[in-house]
Amino acid sequence: MSGTRDGGKKAAIANKERHGADYYKRIGSLGGKRSQNGGFASDKVGKDGLTGSERARIAGAKGGARSRRGPAKRKAVPHVTNEEVRESKEKGGWKWPFLGRRNG
Repeated sequence: MSGTRDGGKKAAIANKERHGADYYKRIGSLGGKRSQNGGFASDKVGKDGLTGSERARIAGAKGGARSRRGPAKRKAVPHVTNEEVRESKEKGGWKWPFLGRRNG
């Protein structure tokens, strides 16, 4: 059952029994105490002269520039005239009979 929601609930119960009811509170506070007010959410100016959000923006730009996905490709959108829409509605409702057809 590992990796499932039910397994997680059972593990949480077991951890609370083994380590006390405040187990998750204690381990969560450890991370907060070890933090040195850094990270991307920080408003403090670091040695590089940037705040955390500015540093995050630069890091994201570097990662995006090195993307392996390639440039975005435009999807073809069918061109449908208002007259064709009216005709389709009169025949029994809006459907997509125009996919692949190009008008003008």
